[in-house]
Amino acid sequence: MKKVSLQSLVSFIDSMNAQGSAPQDIMEIRDEIANELAKGAEKAQANRDLYAQAHDVVIGALSATPVTIGELYAEVENDLPEGFSKGKVQYAITRLWADEVVKHEGKVNTYTRA
Repeated sequence: MKKVSLQSLVSFIDSMNAQGSAPQDIMEIRDEIANELAKGAEKAQANRDLYAQAHDVVIGALSATPVTIGELYAEVENDLPEGFSKGKVQYAITRLWADEVVKHEGKVNTYTRA
């Protein structure tokens, strides 16, 4: 089930409860769904925080000299937060921070600071 569907279901149950027509067992299910949604939100926030911590390190290491993701990662690996892998660097460079870098197409793509 999609997250938006679960959020809609929680809202619907809340509206039933406001009218006094939600049975107790439905409220228990609502609480379980709300807890799962909250866990997902906590995980997403932790991930956003991790990328924010790595941003200045990764972008700061880029220069006018084109580098591959592997070369970039090798340069900053020790300065990155724990758990920030080469794959996360690639994801951040190609999707999250794409407007801050210039991609140079090739057999192996390279990147420079914009």
